[in-house]
Amino acid sequence: MLTIDVVTLFPEVFAPFVGLSILGRAVEAGTITIRYHHLLDALLGNERADDIPYGGGAGMVLRIEPVARVLDAIVAAAPASERRSIVVPAPAGRAFTHAEAQRLAQLDRLILICGHYEGIDERLAELYPIEEFTVGDFVLTGGELAALAILDATARLVPGVIDPESAAHESFANGLLDHPSYTRPAVFRGVEVPPVLLSGDHAKIAAWRREQSRARTVARRKDLLDEGGP
Repeated sequence: MLTIDVVTLFPEVFAPFVGLSILGRAVEAGTITIRYHHLLDALLGNERADDIPYGGGAGMVLRIEPVARVLDAIVAAAPASERRSIVVPAPAGRAFTHAEAQRLAQLDRLILICGHYEGIDERLAELYPIEEFTVGDFVLTGGELAALAILDATARLVPGVIDPESAAHESFANGLLDHPSYTRPAVFRGVEVPPVLLSGDHAKIAAWRREQSRARTVARRKDLLDEGGP
């Protein structure tokens, strides 16, 4: 079972999506566990969660101390031998991919730390074995949305969360984009479903889907083929 710990200033961002999605059913079934750690609960006395950056400049920086307290508590309560990763969504991170989601889904614990403002004190990376990922070449106001994307992409690949056949044939699973999909009605506003899908010939349907998958990849994401895709 995968345990996901989310360290954030805004835990309320996650609950509605998780509770109303496939992930919510997985949590109820005990297939995954998701726990939220509010950074404000880790403050002592009159501490702030953020402060002005050394050297000046615009914006605020999340302080290392409350983040470290939460991380230390999570790790101290976890089995020493567990396989875990500490992930920080950040614009400077490497691209988050399906392959990374597959790898993280095989762990015992995934700890997601959500930055905010101008990010987190850089000493976090010096004190803990973090992995930084970006979900795109853009900047968000906080790490929560990116963390939610990483959480969803990872948790859905944990065995038992979704149909294994669905995971095996979706985009990126085999290095290609997924094939087009259609459902009823067979004709809508003059646009027809490809006849092969109505033929009942499963061999021809499978061949058509492979052809469409590769053609769509060539047209939209040729870089996947350049990286060694099929």
